[in-house]
Amino acid sequence: MNIALIAHDAKKELITQFCIAYCGILSRHSLCATGTTGKLISEATGLEIQRFLSGQQGGDQQIAAMIACNELDLVLMFRDPLSRKPDEPNEADILRLCDVHNIPIATNIATAEALIHSLERGDLDWRDIVNPKNHK
Repeated sequence: MNIALIAHDAKKELITQFCIAYCGILSRHSLCATGTTGKLISEATGLEIQRFLSGQQGGDQQIAAMIACNELDLVLMFRDPLSRKPDEPNEADILRLCDVHNIPIATNIATAEALIHSLERGDLDWRDIVNPKNHK
């Protein structure tokens, strides 16, 4: 599966720790991330991650384009709802696109853990049944 990783500045350490904890599962999938988030995770885990621009330079828009083109299967976007900065990922667009294209998205660690366990069990293969022509 193709998985995108995004995190607001205040959540970068948390998503890195999450990826360390679930490195074994994540290593079996194709990963992409916004620039700084991808760098931190890759350095901490050794995971191969396709890195886009940083969020403030358009990396979140690059991931949004992948969602719109149905090139992602899962999005983990750890956001900080208490201190959002204008240059951090525009989560409204990403959330909307995930809803339009039926892509599971986690915006916090509790949901991310539920999705990662579903991924490990193979429960997220429902997209093959729901939309087989658009799923790659």
